[in-house]
Amino acid sequence: MIAGGEVIRRRYGDDETSTTAYLPSTFSGAGIVTLFAAILSARVLYDLIGPEMALVGMMAVGAVAIILGWFYGPLLAGVGIIGAMAAPFVVGGSSENPSWLFGYFAVVTLVGLAVDAIRRWAWVTVVSLVMAYGAGWMVQASGAPVTTVPYVIYLVGLMLAAIAIPPLRPIPTHAGAMCSQAIIRASASSKLPEFPTYIAGGAVVASTGFIALIDQSTAADFWLIVCVLTVITLALLIWARGAEALADLAAVPAVTLLLMSVAQSEGGVVSRAFRTIPENAEAGMPLSVTWLVGIAMLITATFGWRALTASRYKVIWGGAATLYAPVMAILLELTWQPAEVIGAYPWALHAAAIAAVMVLLAERFARVDGADRLRVSFATLSALSALSFAFVIIFSDVALTLAFVVTVVAAVALDRRFNLPLMTWFVTIGIGAIGYRLIVDPGLDWARTAPLAEVVVAYLGAFAGFLGGLWLLRDRDRMQMRILLDSAAWSTGGVLISLLLYRFVRDAAGVDAVTTHWSAGLHAVIWLVLALTQARRLQLGGPFYTLRLILAGIFGTIAAAAMVLGIVSYNPLWAVGDGRVLGPVLINSLIPGYLLPALVLGLGAWRLTSLPKNIRLGLAAIALVPAMVWLFLAIRHFWQGADGMALPGLGQGELYSYTIVLLVIGGGLFYQSLARGSALMRRAGILVLGLAIAKVFLVDISGLGGLIRVFSLLALGLLLAGLAWLNRWAQAKHAPRADDDEGDGPEG
Repeated sequence: MIAGGEVIRRRYGDDETSTTAYLPSTFSGAGIVTLFAAILSARVLYDLIGPEMALVGMMAVGAVAIILGWFYGPLLAGVGIIGAMAAPFVVGGSSENPSWLFGYFAVVTLVGLAVDAIRRWAWVTVVSLVMAYGAGWMVQASGAPVTTVPYVIYLVGLMLAAIAIPPLRPIPTHAGAMCSQAIIRASASSKLPEFPTYIAGGAVVASTGFIALIDQSTAADFWLIVCVLTVITLALLIWARGAEALADLAAVPAVTLLLMSVAQSEGGVVSRAFRTIPENAEAGMPLSVTWLVGIAMLITATFGWRALTASRYKVIWGGAATLYAPVMAILLELTWQPAEVIGAYPWALHAAAIAAVMVLLAERFARVDGADRLRVSFATLSALSALSFAFVIIFSDVALTLAFVVTVVAAVALDRRFNLPLMTWFVTIGIGAIGYRLIVDPGLDWARTAPLAEVVVAYLGAFAGFLGGLWLLRDRDRMQMRILLDSAAWSTGGVLISLLLYRFVRDAAGVDAVTTHWSAGLHAVIWLVLALTQARRLQLGGPFYTLRLILAGIFGTIAAAAMVLGIVSYNPLWAVGDGRVLGPVLINSLIPGYLLPALVLGLGAWRLTSLPKNIRLGLAAIALVPAMVWLFLAIRHFWQGADGMALPGLGQGELYSYTIVLLVIGGGLFYQSLARGSALMRRAGILVLGLAIAKVFLVDISGLGGLIRVFSLLALGLLLAGLAWLNRWAQAKHAPRADDDEGDGPEG
């Protein structure tokens, strides 16, 4: 059949224009299939030949098929490659060391890739690589331990061959779109990668995946895989630096290396050995995490080199350089917990080394980028983050909080000195971290019981740092950073004052109960300050808008619950024991319990000019509730004392005091309405004065008799008439006159 097909091809041709089109390929293909079947039958069915002879025969038939395919077309080449790859598995036999098969499969694959490279039969390359990876995996799955190293070399060789042979260039120069661009195409008209790029991408993914799946039951296997993945990453960064279409492939082995480190922490032999503290006190420090961090810094340095020498994707290379080593350290911290084994200080030195590398990168980027500070910002952010990471490892609660404050101020100073706009992101995250430490961990519970000096240092240090950042921004156009620091300063100062008041009242009273009006009020103040801080930051918009809105709602709800408890449950009017008013007249526990929350709400209504007017008026209206409660309780405390606060029991002097206060407040509001021309304030003043008069008529007059009651009623009527006249006069005074709106036309 093969000979007949060859005679027909030579005499009449095999192209589409000849009358014998495809007949030579059909006859020769049938002959190749028959030869494979004959050898298989001789070995499997009749046992006429041994496995060695069967393998040699299959290899010979495959070689003939590939050679014929060179002349006939891709069909025969594909048949030959498939037959040659399948031969070792169908002929049977066994071997203690089947590693030589990797070399055989590699030779067959190289032949198939070479045929495609010259004849441009793309699917021959696909068949060759698919069969090569499948055959190699089946040999490795046989369980022979001696195959691990040859298998790894085989996989790396397949990847390098798939990159270099199809374009016939020892140094890759793949141009055009990347594989990742085919996945995230912006539109259907976007340019697609070329076929060699797809082949290279598939080979990198396949080789990396099969290497990662190798059993890591021994430390040698793990470190072999780590080293190989590192070599693949460096090869793609250095050897393939001229292939712009392959720029994204370095991320595959680099990310796999990170995942391998995480996976090793779950019962891996290396992590188990690392966590086993040697009983010998003179034993050396375990170096597993040191090697991993060192490898990460090597890859980071190579990414940085690409960022400095590349003509395209400079920002992406710079971002990869500034992220890789810190991400490795963070993953090791989350999974391996190195500080528990090697100690906090040595582990912090690893983070400091990463910070030093980032500072070097920042200096290099600054030299080549000129006025463009984006990559410099990346490196600076990474350096500050690495330092913050080191601080987390070694510092105590107070020192860690202050270290975060210092890094935030340093970020502001660096932005001022070098014009680094991305520092705003670091300041945002840093302020969030400081707020978390001041409120949550160690937070308010720690601040209530910790030594006073430590509390003052932590909160006052944060407050001073925020003010220092604002001072550094005094002449800078950084509105978002300014708002963040301003709101953080106000919230930190408010929380500090509330904590100091809480501790002062608690220590003065000798009572550490939370079920008191002053404790509830101070809790309300803290959460009100935090809620108003988030409301202040809403004007920044951006990706955190929804989160800030949710936080403002949560903090506001907690504050409202605390105020309700202070007004309803812990009110001195019916509370006993710890509910007593502490302190002298006017300067007592009623101030933190009720007046301070009212002042905070009023301050928020005044300061938050970015909020809608209705919301600000709502805050002012809510502030009136605790303010009125404080005023009522303060007057009652003046007349009754701490022991007589509980209801019932109202003296005539106390009732008159309420009336006088209402009259003063109403008169003050009315006067301010005239001075400011505010109709709303005038209505409020009239309302308060009306309440005062109604109180006199309904309550106060019940204690009078005879002519005094008659004259009191007469005076009440006159007051009501005078109040009505005063209101009409104020309305007329502030009503617009007709001639004020005159225009040029008849309508005016």
